[in-house]
Amino acid sequence: MKLQTQKRHVIDFIFPMALFFVFAVSALIVVLLATRIYKSTTEESQEHYTSRTALSYISEKVRQNDASGSVSIGELDGTSCLMLTSNINDTTYTTYIYEHDGALKELSVKEGTPPSPSAGEFILETDSFQAEALSHNLFRFTITTEKNKTHSVVVGVKSN
Repeated sequence: MKLQTQKRHVIDFIFPMALFFVFAVSALIVVLLATRIYKSTTEESQEHYTSRTALSYISEKVRQNDASGSVSIGELDGTSCLMLTSNINDTTYTTYIYEHDGALKELSVKEGTPPSPSAGEFILETDSFQAEALSHNLFRFTITTEKNKTHSVVVGVKSN
């Protein structure tokens, strides 16, 4: 009986190697695309966190100080700011919320004390902050992020 020997062709080696190469390249492309998508999603999420948190903070401050004449818009060192006036133990204090040196800051001073923008307490990083009065009881606050995206909130006070 004669044993048959199989002839090995070059294609028997090249086809599995080519198939493995195609699989490896496809897997690498999928990983690279997923990495890029994840990176852009986290950057966008961080940007939304910064702007939304700042606007929520400002909205809550306005609601907490919703008393007749205690919420107003003014200027501090040439930039627009939110001014919240409160009376504690027969002493009047003004809280300023403003943008200074790339950060949203808050500063509370006793009436008659000149405010210093650099003395404010850091809240969050932001490129710019704009406060404007739309009417006597309606205010718009706009934050611009590092990527020049603007986010706004309109807050109404009931007491004015």
